[in-house]
Amino acid sequence: MKKALVLGAGGFIGSHLVKRLKAEGYWVRGADAKHPAFSKTEADEFLLCDLRDHDSMRPAFTTAGDFDEVYQLAGDMGGATYINGGEHDANVISNSVFINVNTAKLCVECRIRALFFPSSACVYSSKSDNATCIESEVYPAFPDNEYGWEKLFSERMYQSYRKNFGLNVKIARFHSIVGPEAQWKGGREKAHAALARKVASVENGGSIDVIGDGTQTRTFLYIDDCLDAVRLLIQSEVDEPVNIGSDELISIKDYVLLLKDISKKDFSINFVPGPTGVKGRECSIEKIGKLLSWRPKIGIREATEKTYTWISSKLNEEMVKC
Repeated sequence: MKKALVLGAGGFIGSHLVKRLKAEGYWVRGADAKHPAFSKTEADEFLLCDLRDHDSMRPAFTTAGDFDEVYQLAGDMGGATYINGGEHDANVISNSVFINVNTAKLCVECRIRALFFPSSACVYSSKSDNATCIESEVYPAFPDNEYGWEKLFSERMYQSYRKNFGLNVKIARFHSIVGPEAQWKGGREKAHAALARKVASVENGGSIDVIGDGTQTRTFLYIDDCLDAVRLLIQSEVDEPVNIGSDELISIKDYVLLLKDISKKDFSINFVPGPTGVKGRECSIEKIGKLLSWRPKIGIREATEKTYTWISSKLNEEMVKC
């Protein structure tokens, strides 16, 4: 039986990955500072630990046999309001750096066979509006926030560990992953979840506030498609960063209108000032398509329907409790 360690197993993507690995027959250990927020973990073991601290992380790597795969999904992150607001910059960059440095050192020390690290679309330059994100064009570097700078630094660090110590690391640049069990309130939620929550909350005839002018463009990839790509990548011979995302581009205004159609509600939209991130990013998946024959199976409407339905159900649960 293969063994996997999932760091950040209490988070959105990490908890879904644990379920996927278990379904594929793996023995899985999860580690995080918190348990999953919306469902019980399916990990065989789950360690609560501070991954920023080397000694606290170390027990996660001890097992009766070597881990076949380690997935490092932990980090200090959030939506545009959180990572672009400025007040969390020091924590966003330092907390994640500590986690990744510890992970790299322990993977080498424990002779881990394969490591997966999720970078981000935020590594791409903020100097070009509506840019197509092509992996080879990340330099000259100018990420739009500390989150992006940290991700780019960690890419370089892991690649240096490959060069100097033979670490078999796979790097993917995630582009807006969506689905059930993502944070949907509290300040760290991503744009898609915040918008879905607002639509689920509004009454017919009401209105919602949307940050920006609505012309910002984004792509959204469903969690199942994301995990398909991650699993293909970690088992491949690919040794350079690849994008994992959708090439189906949509404006924020059109995304809200899509939510409006799905919800079957009638409401008005107020566009208001606030942190929005870059004007636009289009995800190129040409490289991963050529290398791994992967492309998304779930379109933006189905992904949005699944996400909205889950968020609406959580909101209804809270209303019943009140």
